[in-house]
Amino acid sequence: MNPIINVFNNVAKVKTVYSCGNCGAQFPKWAGQCQDCGDWNTLTEEAAPIKVAANPKAARFAGFAPQADVQRLQSVSVRGTPRVSSGLSELDRVLGGGLVPGSVILLGGDPGIGKSTLILQSLAMLSTDKKTLYVTGEESAEQIALRAGRLGVQDADLDLLADNQLETILDIAVAHKPDVMVMDSIQTLYTDTLQSAPGSVAQVRETASRLVRYGKQTGTIIILVGHVTKEGALAGPRVLEHMVDTVLYFEGEQNSSFRLIRAIKNRFGAVNEIGVFAMTDTGLKEVTNPSAMFIKRTQKDATGSVVLVSQEGTRPLLVEVQSLVDQSSLANPRRVTVGLDSQRLAMLLAVVNRHAGLSLYDQDVFVNVIGGVKVHEPAADLAIMMSVVSSFKNRALNSDLAVFGEVGLTGEIRPVQRGADRIREVEKLGFKTLIMPKGNLSGIKSNKLNIIAVSTLEEAVRHAFD
Repeated sequence: MNPIINVFNNVAKVKTVYSCGNCGAQFPKWAGQCQDCGDWNTLTEEAAPIKVAANPKAARFAGFAPQADVQRLQSVSVRGTPRVSSGLSELDRVLGGGLVPGSVILLGGDPGIGKSTLILQSLAMLSTDKKTLYVTGEESAEQIALRAGRLGVQDADLDLLADNQLETILDIAVAHKPDVMVMDSIQTLYTDTLQSAPGSVAQVRETASRLVRYGKQTGTIIILVGHVTKEGALAGPRVLEHMVDTVLYFEGEQNSSFRLIRAIKNRFGAVNEIGVFAMTDTGLKEVTNPSAMFIKRTQKDATGSVVLVSQEGTRPLLVEVQSLVDQSSLANPRRVTVGLDSQRLAMLLAVVNRHAGLSLYDQDVFVNVIGGVKVHEPAADLAIMMSVVSSFKNRALNSDLAVFGEVGLTGEIRPVQRGADRIREVEKLGFKTLIMPKGNLSGIKSNKLNIIAVSTLEEAVRHAFD
């Protein structure tokens, strides 16, 4: 027999399974729908996870936590959770006041958006009074040092570890005992107890689970940096987001210097809180007054432009909404939005047609939020409508006018949350007129603003353009 053929015959065939990228369930055959979670087209082929002999290093740390005991609710001591400042006030705002010992944070974002830069700047500040460990599985220590030199933090008392084997990392962490430990990134880590490739669903789930357990048992703050798929979701099993305490998304347009960090999940603070940074040659700079940055206009009294008073978490944020309405040459006119929900725009255009008497069925409508900000709250409804009507009528709104309010399908202007905070932000930035829901006017007085409280869309259009 040919020796080459004999060699190939002796090679054990690698078993494969199909894992769901959403819930992590595994199946022997591919199917269009996951039978566990019901999602479609989420099954991907990977090597079947094979358990190997227990690693002595893993056993050292596998379970040294004290045994849990049953407690009565009344006997549990409730004390304020201590916070550790990250060194960046905008990041502390999003975290709910700072880092919590024993918490696990997952930071995701597009490639090149600045995740590693943000982490390195924060760790450099933390290292002044905390023991920190930066574990990098994607870059070498020399590459991290080059970035630190560019950011001006090369003298920080920061420890680096360039490795991606979980057992080695945990063994060093047990000996080093850091207060804060960063994993950049979770998709590059692997454990010897599984034979699947790094980044597979099984590896990400297992490594993250053991890191979470280590952080909870030792009180170490764990920060996991994660990749984002082309759909904008964090790569790996969906269960990864359930395992951690906080999920942060670092986002922004590639052609814009602004970067937003947003909390999607936070067990120690408010969700949908945002922090704003500006990317510069020397790293990320905090933007403490983002409203003033987002409403810088180059042209006053432009048609289709209006200032929206949005609310992101506990922070009021003024942004400029621009619309362009033009005669369409298509059978189905286009409805294009940037930073807004396109389905909600279609609904609002129907409300404008019914209750403002403006027929836009043959018009292309383009709506954009300036600065790369994404607005998801219904309080943007009235500003979108004012912007669209301004462009359609070719009549400019006053440059010192701000607007907020939710619009119902019957044309009524409904009140929104935190109306008083929005009004104070408008006053602080020097606007003269504010159109807002009448339901938010209760008990509010202002000597600096001309507040126009409206209850219907027709009333709002009349005050804005008469």
